[in-house]
Amino acid sequence: MDPLTQGALGAALPQTTARKSAVVLAGIFGFAAGLAPDLDVLINSDEDPLLFLEYHRQFTHALVFIPIGGLLCATLLHALIGRRYRLTFLQSFLFCTLGYGTHGLLDFATSYGTMLFWPFSDERYAASIISVIDPIFSVPIALLCIIAAIRRSALFARLALGWGAVYLTLGAVQHHAALQMAEELARARGHQIERLTVKPSFGNILIWKTLYATTDRYFVDAVRPAFEQKIFPGTSVKKLDTSRDFPWLDPDSQQFRDIERFRWFSQGYVARDPAAPNQIIDVRYSFLPNDIKPLWSIEIAQDAAPASHVGFRTDRGDSRAGLAALWSMITAKAK
Repeated sequence: MDPLTQGALGAALPQTTARKSAVVLAGIFGFAAGLAPDLDVLINSDEDPLLFLEYHRQFTHALVFIPIGGLLCATLLHALIGRRYRLTFLQSFLFCTLGYGTHGLLDFATSYGTMLFWPFSDERYAASIISVIDPIFSVPIALLCIIAAIRRSALFARLALGWGAVYLTLGAVQHHAALQMAEELARARGHQIERLTVKPSFGNILIWKTLYATTDRYFVDAVRPAFEQKIFPGTSVKKLDTSRDFPWLDPDSQQFRDIERFRWFSQGYVARDPAAPNQIIDVRYSFLPNDIKPLWSIEIAQDAAPASHVGFRTDRGDSRAGLAALWSMITAKAK
C-alpha cells in the first residue's frame, strides 16, 4: 500500500503494547519499520527494466524475513534514538519487529501480489480486499496513531487496529459479493469461466473490477455490490498468444524471456494492447475498472538485438477525468 498507510499501521501495532512512557517511541520505531520493506524498490537496473518487478514484494515482504527485518531496523534505530531515551534493545527489537511484520500482511490484502512464503514459493498471494490507496481506511488509522502519541495512550492505537480490522472485513464481504455478481454476469452471457478475479477500484471498496477468462479471451467489467447493485459493462481482449501475435519473435531471445517474466508477474493476465500492437498489457490494472487501458505494459521491438530487454511503460492517463468517471459509477442510480 501507500507509504502513509504502511507507516501508520506499522506504528499502531507496537503502540498497543507500549507503556505510557514509551508510546511515542513505539510509534516512531513502528512507523519507520513499517516502511522499511519497500526499500526493495532500490533493487533495479537501467538495462533490465523488469528487475524491480521480480524483487518488489519479494524477500523483504516474506514472513520468514520479519524477525530479520525487525532486527536490522532495531539495530539502527536503537543506536540513533532508543539508547538515548533508555529503551532496552529488546524493547526496540519488539517495536520494530511488530511494525515490520504489518507490512507484508497489509500488502497481501491488496491485489498486487506479495511473495509471503518466499523462499519456499515464488507465488504472489493477493487477497484483493482493499485498494493500494484507500483514504477511508488509512486516514482514521493515521489520526488515531497521532492521538495515541499525543495522549500517551495505547487505547487509541487499539482503536486504529480495530478500525483497520472492520474495514478489511467489509472489503472481504464486498469481494465475495463482487465474485457472485461476476459469475452471474458470465452465466447471463453464456460464458464458461476458466478463471475469475475481482479487485477493488482505486480508492474505495464500493466499485469492483471483475476480470474473467474464457478459452481465448479476457472479459473486463465493473460491479457495485453494495447498496443498489449495478453492473457497468466493459470490454474484452484476446489472451496473449506469443506465436500468433508475434510470429517473428525468436523464442531464444531476451525479449521472449521477458514476456514470460511479465506473464508471471501479471499472474497470467496478459494481452496484446489493441491500441499499441507492440505492447503487452497487464489486464488486471486500469484506472477505470471496466476498461483495459493499462497502467503499465511492456513494449517489444522487431528490430531489437537478441540480448535486448523489453521496454517498460507506465500510463496514468487523465487522472482528473478518471476520478470523475469513477465517482459517477459510485453515485449512479440502479435501473
